[in-house]
Amino acid sequence: YSLDHLAAFNARTAEFNRAMWIIAAIGLLMALIFAYALSVRMFLPVKKILYILEERSDEMILPMEHLQRILEFIRERIPECQRVAVYGSPKSIITKTPAQLETLHAEGLGIVYMGLESGNEELLKRYNKGETAAQIVEAGLKVRRAGLTLSVTAINGMGGVEMWQPHALDTAAALSAMKPEYIGLLTLRVYHGTPLAQWVQEGTLTQLDPLQLAAETRLLIEHLDSEGSVFRANHASNYLILKGTLNRDKAALLKKIDAALEGKQPFRRFVELGF
Repeated sequence: YSLDHLAAFNARTAEFNRAMWIIAAIGLLMALIFAYALSVRMFLPVKKILYILEERSDEMILPMEHLQRILEFIRERIPECQRVAVYGSPKSIITKTPAQLETLHAEGLGIVYMGLESGNEELLKRYNKGETAAQIVEAGLKVRRAGLTLSVTAINGMGGVEMWQPHALDTAAALSAMKPEYIGLLTLRVYHGTPLAQWVQEGTLTQLDPLQLAAETRLLIEHLDSEGSVFRANHASNYLILKGTLNRDKAALLKKIDAALEGKQPFRRFVELGF
């Protein structure tokens, strides 16, 4: 065989191996879910459960038949489960048709957690999100049109000192367009060995301090128009705990932020911002 034949054979072998790893990973995920479900059913016979599939992954990317099998298993083996939740990236949500999402909802799926991170196109591109703000908004609306509950997360401080205002305003616009049932605000966390840590070291991204983060949050909430959305900034990364329902509690949320900016409301001393 020539070197070209050998190279082509090696490429096909590598592609086959990757496919096998993906199939094995899906099988392992389903096995873990079933094993966990059985242990919950046998040893923790609770009356009400919020059953979340493999937290912080992307279950929506699974084929329909796998998701339906999991939902069927939960209905049959854990009848006390009242709601099933999954994490879904915008990309994986887009791969599902409206009819498929409606089917998943009818078969027991209740809520989809999706990351917006930022509504600013420049930041989405810099952080390699993979979708535009418009695509993320459309994915969120697609979930809601199917009758599913939508929970969206955004990241405080993602634009750094350099872009805090565009980040806040564009994120508020994207959230207002989706009007999800739940909005979660986390704070940017920087981990060593990542491109983000390198940006901080190089000085191309300057992290916000607690006061600056509060000012960015204020601008975000001020421009949010998402009637009925439950707003939460109570993650381990948040310096200032905020809880309320929009738009009803917007004034109270802004008042608490203003108190923090004026030094009348203490910030949390210990937060998790990476390592």
